[in-house]
Amino acid sequence: MRNQIVVVGSSNIDLIAQLSHLPKPGETVGDAAFSQAHGGKGANQTVAAARAGAEVSFITSLGNDSFGQSMLQDFKRIGINTDYILQSKDTPTGTALIWVDTRGENSIAVAPGANHKLSPQYIDECRILLSGAELILLQLEIPFETVEYVIDLAASLGKKIMLNPAPARKLERKHLKPLFNLTVNETEAAMLSGMPVETQEQVVEAGRYLLAMGPEMVVITLGARGVFYLTKREQKMVEAYPVKPIDTTAAGDVFCGVLASQMVQNKKLADAIKYANAAAALSTTILGAQPSAPNQQQIKDFLDQYEF
Repeated sequence: MRNQIVVVGSSNIDLIAQLSHLPKPGETVGDAAFSQAHGGKGANQTVAAARAGAEVSFITSLGNDSFGQSMLQDFKRIGINTDYILQSKDTPTGTALIWVDTRGENSIAVAPGANHKLSPQYIDECRILLSGAELILLQLEIPFETVEYVIDLAASLGKKIMLNPAPARKLERKHLKPLFNLTVNETEAAMLSGMPVETQEQVVEAGRYLLAMGPEMVVITLGARGVFYLTKREQKMVEAYPVKPIDTTAAGDVFCGVLASQMVQNKKLADAIKYANAAAALSTTILGAQPSAPNQQQIKDFLDQYEF
């Protein structure tokens, strides 16, 4: 198996309530429809990258419970390399409680569970896998000391690093300088840059600030406003695709995973962004995190429908 992308990240079981509206503090909304799906930012991005055609290995930590076993079997079915997945005997698989309203907006609470077992010491056991990667993809739903350790190790190995700093938190220049790709949403862009990103001019200014921190490219996803990306040689705003969202839960993860898949397949950046943007838009029309990640044919069909 080729080792194109190694994802180091979280895995959760998503417990989803579809509601007429998101509850206010102290309010009970009694019209929910319940479902569950596999999720977690690391797992979502892994699945999205694999379905988009990349060879993907996943470093994560699951509980040795029914949820963990179900997720492990699903990863194998999709064709993901699971040889480096840790299974904790004494900690349950991570869980996310997700509320989704009729507009597709969501609120999420995460109980990390086994994700907190993903330590720097375990990463050392995965050094051979990381040394063979073309791209290493990270998020922030695992212990931050582990993220820092992976960035330092990957940089020392001369690897391309893609970071999606979600959930949002402040990062130092030393975390951003080694990056090949930094992909952020509006909240993350504002937090990292210390600037508002409400207008087009503000988005551009924040993007330039983040690029000056060291990454080779910066990508800012803007929801219905589209995607802005820039490198030292080019910058461009890409329009959003006009869809009616059902659930936006994993749209950002689908974008990241699919973008990573396109980059290791040596697609031109503009084409890679367009393809990932289409995949993310398509994912919002399907309920659930990993169930919403489209395959290559679905993305192609969508692009054929929505050519500008």
